[in-house]
Amino acid sequence: MPRQVDHESRRRLIAEAVCRLADERGLEGVTLRDVAARARVSMGAVQRCFRTKEEMLVFALGHIGERIGERVQARLVRSPAQSAGTALGHAATEVSLLREEHRAEARVWLAFVAQAAVSEVLATTLKANYATLQEAFTRLISEADESADRAAPLDPQREARALLALADGLTTHVLVGHLTPQEAHDVLHAHLAGLWEQPAPQR
Repeated sequence: MPRQVDHESRRRLIAEAVCRLADERGLEGVTLRDVAARARVSMGAVQRCFRTKEEMLVFALGHIGERIGERVQARLVRSPAQSAGTALGHAATEVSLLREEHRAEARVWLAFVAQAAVSEVLATTLKANYATLQEAFTRLISEADESADRAAPLDPQREARALLALADGLTTHVLVGHLTPQEAHDVLHAHLAGLWEQPAPQR
């Protein structure tokens, strides 16, 4: 058992090294040799943990997804005074990575998204991450809609897809300087407010 725990710890150490290098130079600049140097382990140690660079990148992407997911889940541990709508706003803010302390993580996330466009295995991991987040958003929207005063109910899954796409897109807009973090925050929360304040369109 101790050996297995040490192996997993080393894989996470290597994943962190991958993320730091990806933040500095993009995924194209990530080599096994540089990762070993940054993680302060031998090349052999990296190769014992991961057979290929692609396998290493898949694990690193999953590692980032777990970190974001853990923060989202922490926001979803609601106090009695926190509504589902408020929890949804907190979760969407975490996913959009708008805060300054998450800027490096946002750059690395987008580097992986770009690479996933040409890597089926990375795309598979990314889709699983998005599916988990969408499920959480869908549940919260459904809960919040039950207590909202609307002419007709929302479609929770459709709104969850839209919200996830908006949060993800705002990450890019902030990174390239099209929007300030505050402007992106305002866009996100105006959208959320509109879910509960505006009547559903007639079909």
